[in-house]
Amino acid sequence: MFYLHYKSPLGIITIIEQNGKITEISFGKKYTAELINTPTPLLGIAKKQLEEYFSGKRKFFDLPIALSGTNFQLKVWNELLRIDYGSTKSYKDIANAIGNPKACRAVGQAIHKNLIAIIVPCHRVVGSNGKITGYAAGVDIKQKLINIEKS
Repeated sequence: MFYLHYKSPLGIITIIEQNGKITEISFGKKYTAELINTPTPLLGIAKKQLEEYFSGKRKFFDLPIALSGTNFQLKVWNELLRIDYGSTKSYKDIANAIGNPKACRAVGQAIHKNLIAIIVPCHRVVGSNGKITGYAAGVDIKQKLINIEKS
């Protein structure tokens, strides 16, 4: 597994690649014994696409990603990928879309376990009342991501 630390407008982001696919994008520096700090072409492309996103030039990501989770988590994350740039959906909307309307809390738990921030846009999920709710990197980061997409 290879990693790159990228200094974004919202702070340090760690991008992790494994077997030619992006497996994680997270806020903050991440180090583990399995990670090798070696630039790869894919990490460079991921960084460039994130830079374009932050500057408002990119609305869609074109990166190979590898999602790893339970069937339920995969359904939720794949539904997140369907949320249009600049739009938001509620946890209830996601639960309904995956055919499990009573699973709002479970949807929230699955979203919390999303390892590929920004590309799998968990920041686009808000409360039923439209309010910004929890985000692994902090509600302030979530608000900034939503603002980037609205400008």
